[in-house]
Amino acid sequence: MEYKVLKEKYRYFIYKNYQITEDAENIYLKYEFEIENLAKFNPVLVIAKKKFEIYDLYSNVAKNIAFNLGMVEAISYYKLTCSKYFVVKCGKLNERQIAWYQKLIYLGLGEFRYINQIQEKQEDFVQIITEGEVLQNEELSYSLSDCIVPIGGGKDSNVTLELLKKSLYKRFGFRINLENVSQKCAEIAGLQENEIIEVKRKMDDKLIELNQQGFLNGHTPFSAMVAWLTYFVATIFGKKYIVLSNEDSANESNIKGENINHQYSKTLEFENDFRDYVKSYICKNGPEYFSFLRPINEFQIAKLFSKQEQYHQAFKSCNIGSKEKPWKWCCNCAKCLFPYIILSPFLEKEKLINIFGEDLFEKENLLKTFIELCGYSENKPFECVGTYEEVCVAVSKTIQKRNEKLPFLLQYYKDNFELVDHDLLHYYSENHNLPNEFDKILKGKIFEC
Repeated sequence: MEYKVLKEKYRYFIYKNYQITEDAENIYLKYEFEIENLAKFNPVLVIAKKKFEIYDLYSNVAKNIAFNLGMVEAISYYKLTCSKYFVVKCGKLNERQIAWYQKLIYLGLGEFRYINQIQEKQEDFVQIITEGEVLQNEELSYSLSDCIVPIGGGKDSNVTLELLKKSLYKRFGFRINLENVSQKCAEIAGLQENEIIEVKRKMDDKLIELNQQGFLNGHTPFSAMVAWLTYFVATIFGKKYIVLSNEDSANESNIKGENINHQYSKTLEFENDFRDYVKSYICKNGPEYFSFLRPINEFQIAKLFSKQEQYHQAFKSCNIGSKEKPWKWCCNCAKCLFPYIILSPFLEKEKLINIFGEDLFEKENLLKTFIELCGYSENKPFECVGTYEEVCVAVSKTIQKRNEKLPFLLQYYKDNFELVDHDLLHYYSENHNLPNEFDKILKGKIFEC
């Protein structure tokens, strides 16, 4: 459907209410959204209590976090029509907070805007109006300990889990919607059932129905939702650190010359914005949110992961394959080809085939994706993949180490592009938010390699 027609026809998106409730087994975060004259939505987040100690579930701090989590959860429903006005009935935001959310919605929907050909400036894309009560910044009355590591099932979070075995802080895993891959990776990392925080995210069925009818659809800033959700569980369960696994490479735009990033809410820019927001408007002594792998690149992560053989048959990152039970590699997308490429300098061909099921370098149908990943196209795939430089270095090193006849994609690269030999293994950015003890662990491991 037409963006401008929908925006004018459905002028008001309303964030009506949020609620924290509980029963013997779970904590529930319930939300009420509405697109006026179209539909009402009631998504729910279900947090398993297990045997975790719970601190001040109904405190002003917890309510403030739950409210802000709703602001991000609302984006999935707002994007159906991109209503001109985003009206908040259940909380009051000041001008700086409104600007913060306008930026998040605009950049977090960057891929969505590009795919739907929406040509709109940030200041014109969404107008946020808030009518509720002000939610005050308060300090926690209890101390925090330990760390939470979100587990997605890919190589990055597994590297973090392994390296943090050397940390003084006890590790707790965090999983959304209980995928079998993340469960297996948690088990390999040595986490027990009572050391994994589990959340079910229940989207409203009307969202899917409206998507099927042709209302606007596309990628949303999922990692921003994860940021608020982990901040909520860390606060109520008394955990000190939220340890992400986003690397330096996440900062690269998918479209050359434009600030359109599939993984905007995994960037350092968002991380810094989020840290500033929670300190300013939520809690000065609350949990600390940062990405452990931020100082390093995908090439270094691949080398670390290549040595963690216990995860090689368990990890998955393919979005298409995630729809299968059990989760598998589809071997026909960028989320399969990129990890195959980035691991190829460090693993022999037989090991790669054993992991993925076939030799992806022989697949002629992946040529377009391969060219995009290498940077010889207008854009790279809208997926969480590495930089052009990392891909070209990995391909070049793999070509140089292969003695036999080159497979199709490697031969294509050798015939058409330049081999590069940049030193990516000794990289370490000081532009990060790692506390000193985490910085020492990562630096020690990288320079050891």
